[in-house]
Amino acid sequence: MNNKTLYTQRKFQAEQEEAKVQKQINYLVVLRLLVFFAGVFATYQLLGIPALALSVFIVALLVFVYLVKVHADLDSKRKYFQRKAQLNQVELEVLEGDFQHLDTGNEFLNPNHYYSYDIDLFGEGSFFQYFNRTKTQGGKQFLSHLLQANDIEGVEEKQNAIKDLSEDVEWRQHFWASLDKEEAPEKIKDLLEWVVSYQPYLSKWRVVLFLFPLLSIVLIYALSISLIPTLLFVAWFGLGLLITGKFVAKTSEVNEQANKLAEQINHYATLLEAVEKKEFKSKNNQFYQEQIKTSTEEASTSLRKMSVLLNRLNSRENLIVSIAGNALFLWELNAVFRFEKWLETHKQNLPHWFETIYYFDAILSCANYAFNHPSDTYPDVNDNNLTLQAEQLGHPLLNPQKRINNDIQIEKNSFVIITGANMAGKSTFLRAVSLSLVLANAGMPVCATRYTYTPIKLITSMRTSDSLKDDESYFFSELKRLKFIVDCIEKDTYFIVLDEILKGTNSKDKEAGSKKFVERLVRSGSTGIIATHDLSLCEISNQYPQVINHYFDAEIIDNQLHFDYKIKDGVCQNMNASFLLKKMGIVED
Repeated sequence: MNNKTLYTQRKFQAEQEEAKVQKQINYLVVLRLLVFFAGVFATYQLLGIPALALSVFIVALLVFVYLVKVHADLDSKRKYFQRKAQLNQVELEVLEGDFQHLDTGNEFLNPNHYYSYDIDLFGEGSFFQYFNRTKTQGGKQFLSHLLQANDIEGVEEKQNAIKDLSEDVEWRQHFWASLDKEEAPEKIKDLLEWVVSYQPYLSKWRVVLFLFPLLSIVLIYALSISLIPTLLFVAWFGLGLLITGKFVAKTSEVNEQANKLAEQINHYATLLEAVEKKEFKSKNNQFYQEQIKTSTEEASTSLRKMSVLLNRLNSRENLIVSIAGNALFLWELNAVFRFEKWLETHKQNLPHWFETIYYFDAILSCANYAFNHPSDTYPDVNDNNLTLQAEQLGHPLLNPQKRINNDIQIEKNSFVIITGANMAGKSTFLRAVSLSLVLANAGMPVCATRYTYTPIKLITSMRTSDSLKDDESYFFSELKRLKFIVDCIEKDTYFIVLDEILKGTNSKDKEAGSKKFVERLVRSGSTGIIATHDLSLCEISNQYPQVINHYFDAEIIDNQLHFDYKIKDGVCQNMNASFLLKKMGIVED
């Protein structure tokens, strides 16, 4: 079964389940109305027998409240299947090349990063927009860090973590469908900051909070049989309001957090439960699973208890609870006290629980990408003199039906100079090589039939721009970037990718400067690729045997320009600028 068929079937199944649940909800709405009117009617008919009327009213009320809860549970289930159907719809759209409506990751755009800006890792039409499926802000941050970290450690373990999850479509979609997609980015971050700084304020009132509700029950009973005067009960009622009012500012702060988080925390508990029940094979996945284990109870159970406590705090919106509940039972203060007890036990665990959720949210995007690209290959890791060897390497954002792939081999401490005509494919090839290294270091499969490499950090200079804000010329901005590269390679080993350096100066100066810069890189033992129109740069190979020349060609056949986008050995001899100027009528023969 191909992926398109699979996602179509899964979408249909989810829609069928959603329709089934919606039908149950419709029946339930009718049943609730019947219970309501039947309860009112029966109570009215039995008014002559007060005790029986009260009993019928209470039973009808309890049944109605139960049906409200069932309705809420069914509605949550309906939304779950709705989100599941939408997940499969997105995959079907992306398979057709339609991903422009997905999150661009614009907030991660950084012209000063080692490579992300040059290779369109983020932004409109970026790789991040193509493959990111995270549903939490923390997961999105985790995923962006994974792509930008330049981390070459533990590549094979990263691969195992992705392989561990890539084939389990049901678990992956259950994880994402369990989370409401409307998460506000700052909610959980604010919660963690608030929890860390929270100072309990009710521990000294423990006895009062326990005894006051009990005494209220005694007084209610005493009042009902006329053992105490009404004035005493009113005074007790007022005392409860005074005690509640004493802490109203602090309680309101806790309630504000509860309003933001109660439903979201319950979703997070479902995610933790999914992780707890899953059997993982990879060490990385097992590590994050271990992070949510506690000595007392499962993390998901604990987090659901927190959600229940937060919901209790939210009940102040109910006027009866807000007045009578607080006056007689110190309802809000008891809820806050229990919340403080919860924090006392789990405060230190909460960041680890959320980190585990964010990790799996991020790594599942990688697993989803791997599943959607079965013809891609996981790199073979070696530590010999071969830095990179790829067969049929291509760029994953190009249409597979039209994409032209290439073989490439780069030894350690060698430099490849690529020449070629305009639009012949040089820049696309550089971005394909660069992205393949990013994906390889992140443990992901790459767009190639075979890929062997020594993990190495990446640094690029491919897209430099001037800055009016910083009063910088294009040329000065490019010099700063090249200086950044030189400083970096003095401290660590990098794979360097350069595209037409020193574009901001005249031809003669460019030729001399480019040659000296590349010679410096070669003498430093660096490894990398440079694309250039400057054929004189290829002469460096005469002096340095570790410099290899390749090119992309263009041919003029029947007065038409043709590209084969295949990399070849040697130096390009055919350029096309003059031909294009004439072809487009910009200049005359």
